[in-house]
Amino acid sequence: MSLVDRTRVVLDHAVDVYRGTPHEARLDALRDRLDEPLRVAVAGRIKAGKSTLLNALVGERLAPTDAGECTRVVTWYQDGHTYQIVAHPHQGLPRQVRFSREAGAIDIDLGDLSSDDVAQLEVSWPSQALRPMTLIDTPGIGSLSEQVSQRSWDLLVPDDQETPADAVIYLMRHLHSNDVDFLRAFHDVEVSRPNPVNAIGVLSRADEIAVGRLDAMASARRIAGRLGTDPSVRKLVQSVVPVAGLLAETAATLTEVEFARLRRISELPAAETEQLLLSADRFVQSMPELGMTSIEREELLARFGMFGLRLSAALLRHGTCGTATELARELTERSGLAQLREVLGSLFLERRDVLKSRSALLALAEVTRLHPRSGSESVAGKVEEIIASAHPFNELRVLSGLRAGWVTGKPDVVAELEQLIGGSGAAPHQRLRLPPDASDAELDAATDGALARWQRRAENPLTSPPMAVAARVAVRSCEGMIADRHRSR
Repeated sequence: MSLVDRTRVVLDHAVDVYRGTPHEARLDALRDRLDEPLRVAVAGRIKAGKSTLLNALVGERLAPTDAGECTRVVTWYQDGHTYQIVAHPHQGLPRQVRFSREAGAIDIDLGDLSSDDVAQLEVSWPSQALRPMTLIDTPGIGSLSEQVSQRSWDLLVPDDQETPADAVIYLMRHLHSNDVDFLRAFHDVEVSRPNPVNAIGVLSRADEIAVGRLDAMASARRIAGRLGTDPSVRKLVQSVVPVAGLLAETAATLTEVEFARLRRISELPAAETEQLLLSADRFVQSMPELGMTSIEREELLARFGMFGLRLSAALLRHGTCGTATELARELTERSGLAQLREVLGSLFLERRDVLKSRSALLALAEVTRLHPRSGSESVAGKVEEIIASAHPFNELRVLSGLRAGWVTGKPDVVAELEQLIGGSGAAPHQRLRLPPDASDAELDAATDGALARWQRRAENPLTSPPMAVAARVAVRSCEGMIADRHRSR
């Protein structure tokens, strides 16, 4: 029986135990949540670029990126059969609200509601990108308005119930004390203490790190690499990925008109292009012979930023791209979005059943602890049994122990252990440090070798107790890969 199936069984039992009580609906919702897409919140400090990154992930300009009313409301973006936006007021029933699209972006009309009246917005939008995961856009932490900032805390770190998010993408421009406080609070303590498994860090607006120079992303990757190996950061997030969010959003929504304007810039002599793109003011005001109005230039600047303009001009001048489609693909790759999608896939989506079961079990444990009744002790025992015995949860404990510094050893041994238990992805080639196209023979040999190594380490009397426990989990991971490979043949 799979982990999700075991979780569903115990939730069925809990619904029977709490039938007729105010908690029945909550438990029904937890059970339904197992069949829903993974819920991923996008959080970070104000002006970190959350909405821009969300638009890039979806491939459409859905989330408003200006400072309007709706940027101060928690907004859910989910796949749907029709285009629909529903407002959930603090008082009263949910109501459908009107919206329009201007230049591709959604403009939501709250009618007689203000942002303070609305608990959350639900945007249903037919989108292939939203089928595997629902994205939750949150107001900026550290906002000048304490009430606005508190909405993100209330959503992801509630006092009296489970967080509705299974995982979080946290945007940071540098590691601020508010970032640390928020991420520590988001991590629950029931499965591990602390637990970075459900958080990914994004070094946002990465192109601004080197003031828009062409080598900005290379500088950002070096900084993200240092952050990702910093012990204090490793305790909070699984990985840190640099992303130029504005460039990623624009690449996903690039138009032929914009491509033609970029082509015009790239056809200037190299020295003139360099002078034109020296600064934002110069780009908007100089070279009237370029044949673009100041409004058209401002629109390009707002869409691409100086880094995007310089990079696009260079790619077109050197013949790297010849069409709008090719340019969009190249900009997406260079923005860091492709790497982020890969990380999301390997660390969140491939682990979706574990993360959803984990969310449900922790919420169920909280219900039985705070609201005991006849039969709840049996439910709590089954929850504890699943959490204690399910191998994916044991992997999470070891991963957290490694990140927190409780499990220690030689650097190469620790690095192999972290990879083997899924710290960089759950696929066999990721666990075994092999290329994606590794042959069956290579996978078999690598798995057998890892199993033998970690069996010896688990049985060695000189191995420290924490490492011995971790080694037994690694052995089970190897055995699971071998069993899966045998079943697939």
